[in-house]
Amino acid sequence: MTAELDDAEFMLQALKETDKCEPVQTAFCVGCVLVVRLPDQAPVVLSTGYSRELPGNTHAEANALAKARLLSVPDIAAFFPSLSPTPTIDVLLALAHVYTTLEPCSVRTSGLPPCADALIQAKVKRCIIGVGEPDDFVKCEGARKLQEAGIEIVWLRDMQTQCLAAARRGHIPTSR
Repeated sequence: MTAELDDAEFMLQALKETDKCEPVQTAFCVGCVLVVRLPDQAPVVLSTGYSRELPGNTHAEANALAKARLLSVPDIAAFFPSLSPTPTIDVLLALAHVYTTLEPCSVRTSGLPPCADALIQAKVKRCIIGVGEPDDFVKCEGARKLQEAGIEIVWLRDMQTQCLAAARRGHIPTSR
């Protein structure tokens, strides 16, 4: 399978995560899939997340990262049985490709840390984005921040319409 086909497949998984979001009028529905790619091995889904999945007005990328950080050593060993010693979650996150249906936020009106900052702190390798965040609520510069931090950015332009429709499910855009 080519990388482009892989990217589309994992973005479809991220879109399925958006179906789990409780729609609200003042926030987007976003899905995220964290994938680890090791040489000569099939890609492994490390964790998934969606908007408002965890308590506290949480975002998809932050939820996927939080769930990945909860993986135990035996959990990680089960994902990567051929690796010895078992890699740490920090090593795996540095190899991670993040599939997110909406550009990671760079500003949070709730006061919580932005997802772009969390991905930078995790030192992820690559971020594949379905669509840029519209200016409905804030001006987002997540992709720019990630790129400036050395994270490769890939835009899946062919999936923009699907990702934007999923993001705006249940909310009323405001004019800025």
